[in-house]
Amino acid sequence: MLTGRYLPGSGPAPGLLAALGAWTWAGADPSGQDIAHILIAHPPGRTAYDIAETSEQRMRHIAAFLGGMGGTYDRVPDLGVCLSLVSGSSVLLRFQGARFGLRLPSYEAWTGLLRARGKAVVLLGLNPLPRTANAAQVDTYLEQTLITNRLPFGLTRIPVPQGHDRGLPVDGRAQGGTQA
Repeated sequence: MLTGRYLPGSGPAPGLLAALGAWTWAGADPSGQDIAHILIAHPPGRTAYDIAETSEQRMRHIAAFLGGMGGTYDRVPDLGVCLSLVSGSSVLLRFQGARFGLRLPSYEAWTGLLRARGKAVVLLGLNPLPRTANAAQVDTYLEQTLITNRLPFGLTRIPVPQGHDRGLPVDGRAQGGTQA
């Protein structure tokens, strides 16, 4: 694990959450099934005080509020329930001890996948990434940060509605395979 847990009531500041960039897409899990992906990254600094180390420190702070994230060679840590479906297709990423969350860019197909699978992979980029980055730039960023072990990750879930089991057996595994 790259990070520990923070005390309740000490969540990330609203200003930090507002500064972050977020990207969402559908990708494959290790078994080849589609799963929702979320990338969170800090934009490059605008002043001499906003150096790359400061951005990295802020992202490690965010990782700690998510409950501790794994690195390139770690097992995928379970971050618990950190996602909320707030209305229609709007999704909010919540942090331990924080009053505010991060609203994620979402579209109907991605939100539908999140609802169907009930979980998503969260990736935190430790290197700065402009909020205006397009899909090709995000792909390049993911390749670079993964190779250099600068892309902590974890698996988070949405709350399961009472009386709903997403069609899985009691042990949480799908029939005939494994779940991510």
